Amino acid sequence: MPELPEVEVVRAGLEAHVSGRTISEVEVRHARAIRRHELGAEDFGGRLSGTKITAARRRGKYLWLDLSDGQAMLAHLGMSGQMLVQPQETPDEKHLRVRFRFADNGPELRFVDQRTFGGLALAELTEVDGTALPSTIAHIARDPMDPRFDLGQAVRALRSRRTEIKRALLDQTLVSGIGNIYADEALWRSKLHWARPTDKLTAAQGRAVLTAATEVMAAALVAGGTSFDALYVNINGESGYFDRSLDAYGQEGLPCGRCGTAIRRDPFMNRSSFSCPRCQPRPRVR
Repeated sequence: MPELPEVEVVRAGLEAHVSGRTISEVEVRHARAIRRHELGAEDFGGRLSGTKITAARRRGKYLWLDLSDGQAMLAHLGMSGQMLVQPQETPDEKHLRVRFRFADNGPELRFVDQRTFGGLALAELTEVDGTALPSTIAHIARDPMDPRFDLGQAVRALRSRRTEIKRALLDQTLVSGIGNIYADEALWRSKLHWARPTDKLTAAQGRAVLTAATEVMAAALVAGGTSFDALYVNINGESGYFDRSLDAYGQEGLPCGRCGTAIRRDPFMNRSSFSCPRCQPRPRVR
């Protein structure tokens, strides 16, 4: 699943290439791509035709386009969703789900999704703590790259839960944008085991792990995000290369970059968690 850096790369591309343009036509090629729009494809396209995209925005892992009629089009990328800006003459992608044409007859915006876990939906904007958000994601917390992110408040929220630190990092209502990859990287950098209880976390440890998450996501953003296959790409179809810089995630059996101990993989929520047994000792069972 794309996390904050990958979604920010896509958002920045959309801001540069579709913001300020007016949608002239919407072609829904697969109904599942707009399954959250209960009135169907004709209504979805009709509502969007003639509207101008005024901005591309993001909170955590959530991406949306602000529209001139006061609504937003929320894009869930899911496992394989791609927002591509393509010249009109470019052949259709095999898994093209929705096509947007513009009044200026310039490049199209295409939503491509191989596994169809992602989707597009229209939502009303609502103000939450001084920020306009699509109503369907009003519960999502600010992310560490938000200018109004409050580190102290986020640390208090983490420490108030009775759970494991990694589960708390993945809870988008506490702090958004962090997924499986960057949680493992942040925990490795802060030398914390993923199973450490949050109610036993010191304030200094909470600040350390969230600071580490901010730093690793900033570095990933510079590298264009993390791509393990061709499913995550930017709007031009290019992959990120931060996977070359990962210290923990996916590094099972390879030496830890600090101490040389082989990185360990543990089952975690139907996924995996990667850590150094020496640098990140497992907490004692209470």
